[in-house]
Amino acid sequence: MIDFSTIEYLQNGNQKQIRAYEVLTKNNIISSISAFDPILAGTIPINIDIENSDLDIICYWKDKTAFIEKLKSAFGNKTEFKIWETLIDHQKCVVANFRIEDFEIEIFGQNIPSKNQNAYKHMIIEYQILQSKDESFRQEIIRLKQMGYKTEPAFGQLLGLKGDPYSELLAFKFK
Repeated sequence: MIDFSTIEYLQNGNQKQIRAYEVLTKNNIISSISAFDPILAGTIPINIDIENSDLDIICYWKDKTAFIEKLKSAFGNKTEFKIWETLIDHQKCVVANFRIEDFEIEIFGQNIPSKNQNAYKHMIIEYQILQSKDESFRQEIIRLKQMGYKTEPAFGQLLGLKGDPYSELLAFKFK
């Protein structure tokens, strides 16, 4: 299995993954927030991205104020920078968005270790599902995403999951 805890694997990936690696390293995105256990999550690492897919970086903060200040100081001067706080599943979250070169970047932080966050868990489960299926399944996920489906609902559709695809994927069992 790929070690998703670093971005080194992107160097040997497809064209978009290699480009993502170049942009993230050249602009010191991951290293700037290394104190917050950043992990690139989402569709680009597992090769189901579409044209407008962003780079989703999840982080673990213990001190929300310090995390916000770090995001502002490191990325506040980037194109289209915005930052906000929200609640997801009763958890405080901080989200920052900005553009660098040809990528939109979203940094998402919670007071939950990065590998325990749902975004990471979903990505790992989706990766395992993709590894167990053929190329046509991956292409169908991409087609659904191009039609407007979010990633988890696309998997839910193809796997015939009932109910909320976000929670169903977390409970997914391989047969």
